[in-house]
Amino acid sequence: MRAFSLLATLAASATAALAATVQYDFSVDWVQANPDGDYDRTFIGINGEWPPPPIKCNIHDRVIVNVTNNLGNEPTAIHFHGLFMNGTNAMDGPVGVTQCPVPAGNNIIYNFTVDQPGTYWYHSHYSGQYPDGFRAPFIVYDPEEPFAGQYDEDTYLSVSDYYHQSIPWLTANKFLTLTNPTGAEPIPDAALFNDSQNIKFKVEPNKTYKIRIVNMGALVSQYIWFEDHDFKIVEVDGIYVEPTDASMIYITVAQRYTILLTTKNSTDKNFPMIASFDTTMVDTVPDSLVWNVTGWLTYDENADFPEPAVIDQYDFYDDFNLVPVEKELPYEPDYQVSVSVSMDNLGNGVNYAFFNDISYVAPNVPALYTVMSSGNLSTDATVYGTNTHTYVLGYQEVVEIVLNNLDSGTHPFHLHGHTFQVVERSEASPDDNTFLSYDSANPGTVNQYPMRRDTVYVRPQGYFVLRFKTDNPGVWFFHCHIEWHLEQGLALVLVEAPLEIQSRQVIPEDHYAACKAGGYAYEGNAAGNTVNLLDLTGEKLQPKPLPAGFTARGIVAMVFSCISAFVGMGFITWYGLSDLKTTELEVAEALGEPLDDSDESK
Repeated sequence: MRAFSLLATLAASATAALAATVQYDFSVDWVQANPDGDYDRTFIGINGEWPPPPIKCNIHDRVIVNVTNNLGNEPTAIHFHGLFMNGTNAMDGPVGVTQCPVPAGNNIIYNFTVDQPGTYWYHSHYSGQYPDGFRAPFIVYDPEEPFAGQYDEDTYLSVSDYYHQSIPWLTANKFLTLTNPTGAEPIPDAALFNDSQNIKFKVEPNKTYKIRIVNMGALVSQYIWFEDHDFKIVEVDGIYVEPTDASMIYITVAQRYTILLTTKNSTDKNFPMIASFDTTMVDTVPDSLVWNVTGWLTYDENADFPEPAVIDQYDFYDDFNLVPVEKELPYEPDYQVSVSVSMDNLGNGVNYAFFNDISYVAPNVPALYTVMSSGNLSTDATVYGTNTHTYVLGYQEVVEIVLNNLDSGTHPFHLHGHTFQVVERSEASPDDNTFLSYDSANPGTVNQYPMRRDTVYVRPQGYFVLRFKTDNPGVWFFHCHIEWHLEQGLALVLVEAPLEIQSRQVIPEDHYAACKAGGYAYEGNAAGNTVNLLDLTGEKLQPKPLPAGFTARGIVAMVFSCISAFVGMGFITWYGLSDLKTTELEVAEALGEPLDDSDESK
């Protein structure tokens, strides 16, 4: 045993000696661009350029990202999606969870070691910023990957939906408004490959390409295929899988797939590669929307670039059946988190998203900062606030997350700080009136070696069961990665082994400095109370429920009746406005809240 320990120590020392420090200096600023050729707009770029650069490193490298916020009018923050941040929870990046926003004109340093190989991405985790351009791949190279030597070139391909208007503008004017009581998500204007269109992906004959595919979009999953070319799936979300033949993948927002694609022997023809929206995820498909984006595997730039062939159906490989290279039997759970997803309207008439009727609202103090300033009370979920929907987890246990989807849409869910086993996932409900819920006494299909990843989708009115080990003390976000749904509150917080966090980790001074510069609270409970941590007076809460008798359908009827009245009876505009104000006063009185005349939705 001593000999083995000595060898392990020597191996670890050798690995550390080979590791490098990779530094990126990011000035976050506004950049003009026109990726689809139809609309020129501002994006959030890096160092005066858009798209932002990918981050690249080798496994075991130390990565330092020095971020200066030069946006002028917005705070920001960066999340490194899929990286565990083991021992450095403060570097994870979601605002309100592990840090304060970085105010304009201020600086913050992310400093962490990467001990995971594979394909990841980084993106802003503040107020819908990443669909406005603040995102790019994060590639971790591994010389000892199981398929080393089986390919000739290592490259990446991003896919995303794209909006002509900014996310804050769409949220304030089209989405979270009284005039959108059904919660219909804004429809993208286009699809992009590598933040562009009509790309020519140059290839040579009889070679194998390792292509890392990342969906960096805000809303829709996409089907991706390469015409007349099959491929092998070899990695998902940083987990190596047994090489699996496929001709098409279905990739949700935030997921990653790595494939090995071997080209043909001749160069006489170019082949379309296509990404196509899952149009079931938008409420309507306007005639103007082109929901496919086409590029080409380019063997010969002088040859034709053909239009893609029409297909009858999307025949994609179901990721549930992938088998990890490092096989593990299904974990036996010690603790269960059971949640149901729903969408509904609250008292302000706006449509929100819920886990167990709780819509996430960020606290005054980031949850990690509450851990670090609450002593033994850090094990009491109360201190993290009502609407953070926090679960406190033990150390070195197996947690099972059961999620029942009461909504009619597909949702991709991401867990920070971990990968999980996907133990079960139901099919979609056969009709609108049936809900498929998990029944532990009558379990569904469980694979011998469950697939592992960090982002997985639940089907409409279906369910899934996930299991993970609490071996990474930290405060971790679990949320829908459709950015609109996160804005609606579809999230919860897992505080994992808080006493271990206190004893092992520190928050850097420059992170505290960002809080102070922005005037953000950085100690105490969710309300910022440092005297009585169980007193949540002043905490942020979700709006109150609708008064009895009000429904989403009623809101729609009221809004559009008023609109019709304004159009059809312009000569009594004053009367119509007075009547609408009276209705709103009645609602406000029922809620016990004053009516805010500054709200432009009124």
